[in-house]
Amino acid sequence: METITVDELIRKEKERLEQQIRFITEADKVKNIFRQTYLADGKRKENDAEHSWHLALSAVLLKEHMKEEADLTKVMIMVLIHDLVEIDAGDTYAYDEAGAATKREREVKAAERIFGLLPEDQGSYFRALWDEFEEYETADAKFAHLLDNFQPLLLNDASEGKSWAEHGVHKSQVCRRNARIEETSELVWEKMLEIMDKHVERGNLNED
Repeated sequence: METITVDELIRKEKERLEQQIRFITEADKVKNIFRQTYLADGKRKENDAEHSWHLALSAVLLKEHMKEEADLTKVMIMVLIHDLVEIDAGDTYAYDEAGAATKREREVKAAERIFGLLPEDQGSYFRALWDEFEEYETADAKFAHLLDNFQPLLLNDASEGKSWAEHGVHKSQVCRRNARIEETSELVWEKMLEIMDKHVERGNLNED
């Protein structure tokens, strides 16, 4: 069995710390990735870091409304890292069909580079969580997707449908994007429909 000296152990620990620092520093770039959703006050658009923090906070509050039991810690990590790929891939607006065509390819390439900055065990864990989120099959991934979809709808509601109106979004598009929310939480889905109908009435969201 190979014997590791104290000096070698210290060297490996320092190397691991440097990898973690590189990742932490790289993740800071997500603060400069701006989304199409406005903050609740409508004064400016939110960035990905703000979005991810808001989802993690919402996870703590909304877990009780989910049909299936979810691992809160895992979901919080999932939503905190799910948009890091946009550092390289950029933000693809939810209703941008042209951008959606290349989104997967761009984001997979980004995931390989960004999570590859970490020590192998941590990088593999984050990549596995990112893949689980993308596959949208487990209870944890379903909860994370609900948070990712519900939060921008709430901000659209608070900002008087500003982003929807600017992009000429239709209710059918919002419903199609959120088609699986009901299987995760009927209560949240009912609230989403209520918000959509309100903004159709106000002219901020197209009816068809």
